[in-house]
Order: sequence, then C-alpha cells, then structure tokens
Amino acid sequence: MENSFIRKFLVNKTVWLYLVSGGFVLSTALLGLFVSSVAFPLSAILDVLSVKMFGTAIFGGEAVDNIEVIIWEIRLPRVLLALFVGASLSVAGASFQGLLRNPLADPYTIGVSSGAALGAVAVLYFQITIAFLGSYTLPVIAILGGFITMMGVFIITRLASRDLNIETIILAGIIISAFIGAVISLIIALSDREDMRQILYWLMGNIGMRGWEHVQLIVPFFIVGVLLLLSRASDLNAFALGEESAGHLGVNVQGGKVMILVGASLLTGASVAVSGSIGFVGLVIPHFVRLITGPDHKHVLPLSILTGGGFLVLADLISRTLIAPKELPIGVITALIGAPIFALLLIRERMRRG
Repeated sequence: MENSFIRKFLVNKTVWLYLVSGGFVLSTALLGLFVSSVAFPLSAILDVLSVKMFGTAIFGGEAVDNIEVIIWEIRLPRVLLALFVGASLSVAGASFQGLLRNPLADPYTIGVSSGAALGAVAVLYFQITIAFLGSYTLPVIAILGGFITMMGVFIITRLASRDLNIETIILAGIIISAFIGAVISLIIALSDREDMRQILYWLMGNIGMRGWEHVQLIVPFFIVGVLLLLSRASDLNAFALGEESAGHLGVNVQGGKVMILVGASLLTGASVAVSGSIGFVGLVIPHFVRLITGPDHKHVLPLSILTGGGFLVLADLISRTLIAPKELPIGVITALIGAPIFALLLIRERMRRG
C-alpha cells in the first residue's frame, strides 16, 4: 500500500511541476545571493546568514563588517524583493488572463500598472506624505491609482458594450493607458533635471538600492492579494466557460469579479510602488505556466507565483552582472527576455492549432 502511494506520488505530473518550480526558485535565489560583481567565499556568506538568523556561525568564522553589510543589508533584501515582485506580477497576470479569458491580458494591457505608475509618480513629483500612512503613502496611492484605473476601464466598457465584451475591455485599457502615459510625460516635462532622472529611472523598473523597508512594504499587500486570488481559483475556472455559465454553476459573478480585481490590483500596485514598471512578467510567465500545466487555476496561480518569482530574481542577476560594475534597469532585461519568448510561444500555439 505504501509503495503504491509512493509510486503514484512520483509519477504525478503536477507534483513534479511543483518540485521543479520550487527548485527553480531556490536555485535562482541562491545564485542571486552568492553571485555578484564582488565575490566572497561561500563559507563567509553562509556564516553571515547563520549568525544573523541563528546567532552562530556554521564554519566558526567571524563575519567581516563589510561582508555582513553587503550580504544582509543589500543582496538578501534585493533577492527577496525580486521574488515578491515577480510572484505578484505573475499571479496578477494569470488572474487577469483567466478573468478576461484572453492570454494577452496582463496588468499593463488593461491599464492597472499605468494607473499605479501615475499614482507613484505623483507622490514622487509632489512629495506627498500622508501623516497616518507614513512610508506606506506611495504604495497605498499606487494601489488606489491602479484600482481606480481598473474601475474606469470597466465603466467605459459598460458604456460601450452592455455585456462587458472582452475585446472592448482590452481596448478601453489601451485607451486609458495611453492617456495616463501622456499625463506621466507631462509631469516629466514639468520636472527639474534631478526629479526627471529619478522618475525616469523608476519607470524603467529597478530593485537596486532597495532595503528591508521595501520588503516590509510589499509583504502585507502580497499576502492579502495572493490569498484573495487563490481563494478565487474555482471562480476563475468557472469564468473560462463564460459569465453566464459561471452563474449557472453557482458562482457569484459580480462578487467574484470584484475580489479578483481587488486582489490583482493590490499586487500590481504594491509591485509598481517598490520596483517601478517591470513589463512582460505578468504576460509571459502565466502563459508559459498554462501551456505546461493546463488551464486549472488551482495549479496555474501557485505555479505562476513560484515561476514568476524565480524569473525576476534571474533577470535581476543578469541586470547587475552583465555590464558590472554598472547595472541595467531590470525592466529592460525582462523585456529583452520576455518579448522573444512570448513571440515564440504565440507562434508555437498558432502552429499547434493550425
């Protein structure tokens, strides 16, 4: 009986997908922590981590101050931030694709990221600080910007098409994104040189020079957003059959939509707030995962979280080592990697159907 259970466990494709995804995340995280333009002995890195987490050194060595600062205060928060941002964008993209029944939908396609970016740029430009929010001012306003933009997309779609046609939603998102892009360009044009440089560098996407405070900023929104979306995996499966069919299956269509939109907007807004605009993660990763594991969102969502997090850690590693000691914006790397991969996936899918 026990041997039979073990055999079934080992031949289960889904189990292997989770194991491979988990291994991918772990390996990229270790690479991000150990590999950089400045090399340290592996034993010294492990000593720093063990002293910080357990109070004792594994190899009995004394951590040098500069190694401790670089590993614990710079590299580890950066790796964790990349994991959270990549996972957030990926699972948000998977949810939007499931809700709209379109593999081309993502937080950027339908304007959520643009709205979040506008909120964050406004905070940077006008130096806004809300007293009771403090350091959470930027992510909260970014999240509100993304959510308001999403509501605007659905209002326009409702006015243009009473049945919330998917193509109309995407077109409305493109229209609003173009308008928001013009507003951001206006803000940049009115900025002085220093503010302009800060805003432009932020818009290109970057997680360098981020510390534990940025990790602390995204974690609460990540937990709430992921829990909301994972709890609606069955609803997303039902939405694949159409809203009317989902209603016949007992799904609260309007309530499910709201919860999915809130969860995805939380994740997108928080990600944009701490890292700027990073494209293609929410578009390519869910599409890739869906091709491998199938359409069941009970597996698509968690696997997107793992794969997206590992992918962005790897992209960040490339961005800071490719032309070391200089760094490339991580958004540039994700676009250079993501665009060709997505084109190949589309061609493969079209050939399969043909």
